[in-house]
Amino acid sequence: MSGLRIPGGLVGVFALLAAIGMTPAVLPAAQAQQESAILFRNVRIFDGKNSALSAPSNVLVRNHRIEKISAAAITVDAQVIEGGERVLMPGLIDAHWHAMLVRPTPATAIAGDVGYNNLLAAAEATDTLMRGFTTVRDMGGPTFGLKRAIDEDLVVGPRIYPSGAIITITSGHGDFRQLSDLPRTIGGMLSRMEKIGGSMIADSPDEVRVRAREQLMQGASQVKLTAGGGVASPFSPLDVATFTEPELRAAVEAATNWGTYVATHAYTPVAIQRSIAAGARCIEHAHLMDDTTARLMAEKGIWLSTQPFLDLTAANALGPAEQDKMRQVVAGTDRVYALAKKYGIKTAFGTDVLFSKALADRQGAMLVNLTRWYTPAEALIMATSTNAELMSLSGLRNPYPGKLGVVEEGALADLLLVDGNPIDNIKLVEDPARNFMVIMKGGKVYKNLLVSETRR
Repeated sequence: MSGLRIPGGLVGVFALLAAIGMTPAVLPAAQAQQESAILFRNVRIFDGKNSALSAPSNVLVRNHRIEKISAAAITVDAQVIEGGERVLMPGLIDAHWHAMLVRPTPATAIAGDVGYNNLLAAAEATDTLMRGFTTVRDMGGPTFGLKRAIDEDLVVGPRIYPSGAIITITSGHGDFRQLSDLPRTIGGMLSRMEKIGGSMIADSPDEVRVRAREQLMQGASQVKLTAGGGVASPFSPLDVATFTEPELRAAVEAATNWGTYVATHAYTPVAIQRSIAAGARCIEHAHLMDDTTARLMAEKGIWLSTQPFLDLTAANALGPAEQDKMRQVVAGTDRVYALAKKYGIKTAFGTDVLFSKALADRQGAMLVNLTRWYTPAEALIMATSTNAELMSLSGLRNPYPGKLGVVEEGALADLLLVDGNPIDNIKLVEDPARNFMVIMKGGKVYKNLLVSETRR
């Protein structure tokens, strides 16, 4: 082969294989393309936008997307999944997740072995997908590597919209240093949490700008700052407003220059209003907001990404002071949803699970909790097409271009086949192991409890 010239393009590849005695009938890529057609036959469709189910229909998936939806029979070479009039719906989306912080204890997350924590997160990612959550918006943590592993099919898990490190201030939510770590020399050593990419401390507009740009450089789809105090951080009272408006605006400018947006962790009216004044487009939590602030969010078209916290389960791994802060948040849950409904605020669903595999296993049950304020159809729409609309706010930084959260032609094929009607009985999502017969992400089947056949 010393004189062999490698030609370019697909024809060249065939020529090269022939020259060395290898002439497969189909190249792997072409073979994968031929095998990628899957037909869901005889299903009722919840499309993610409307409360009524479709008539019995057929849905053809090819090459990651929904190619055709028809009440008439679809004849095609494809793997056939017999729906038996079960409900086909979009994969669920969690708009506030922390993929690296679900299973470890607080101490393990901060000071534990990085390799072990990554493996722990990979195991949780698989379980997340098996609960029917095909997409998560990660709102703080070193998830870039996990996202890449999932996207490259090294790990089974959901799509991840990463924020990267939470950006906070000295003593703010996300600053997990102890008093013995103080004082820190300006421009000095990074804390452990900063070194692993969990959070970054910034105490001026210039520092904020640098830290925001670093997350964008690594592939952040949005930037997360903590504009006020938080539950889990040891030196961060809930009532405290942290970043100044110029500091918040520096992050907004950096994100806007990259075609994406800033979301801020904010519970109180001051933290929320300051975030809005600086240009943030999404508020996380807001459980302590007031009527005036809710009206402002509606008028400005600001997104609310909040969670149906109804008890102290989420604080079980935390100390007494943190549990007291969680009580304040839980007490505000009814009010935040009442205000969101009163003013028609664009509202996304998330769970914000931290440090608890048991609580993560109840991810679907937290969605069911929304029925305290919304109909089952409204809750399911929020967790599919509405959350997908928030994902698209990332603009050109969207890591998964295409339509999510809906069952319609041309949309990305993230689908669940449910044994029952979740609009009539939303509690079906509480037991995904039993009730989700098929779980598909990007046109690939990750779970199938039904017998399939190949139709030609």
